[in-house]
Amino acid sequence: MYDGILVPTDGSEQTVEVLEHAMTMAQNHDATVHGLSVVDERKYQELPAERREEARETMEKQAERAVEEVAMRAEEFDLDAQTAVRTGIPGPRVLEYAQQAGVDVIVIGTRGRSDHERYVRLGSVTQRVVENADVPVFVAHL
Repeated sequence: MYDGILVPTDGSEQTVEVLEHAMTMAQNHDATVHGLSVVDERKYQELPAERREEARETMEKQAERAVEEVAMRAEEFDLDAQTAVRTGIPGPRVLEYAQQAGVDVIVIGTRGRSDHERYVRLGSVTQRVVENADVPVFVAHL
């Protein structure tokens, strides 16, 4: 039923729980796990010009570590994994990747890393993905 499972990740601690769900689902369906991290360009664009490049590089390194974690977890479950880092606004980039990669389901958590998202029921990225995805979205309550 599911051949490709997308796990958007920001590398936060909550991602561990989301990964458990995604890996179990992938194992049950012998699916490929797609780890995606999006560097939110809005976060470094708002900084003074002299700090943007360093901030972007730091965010890219964090994103790389986040998708490496997905790949390592997939390996532990003896699953195939593909990883990608994109730059842009997370919600639209997740949806774009899902369509381009032809995944069958998206597994995402209710909350991300931002302070604002800790106080709302669903994180803004999760909300946008749920509302606009062309494939089923499995939301892990964190």
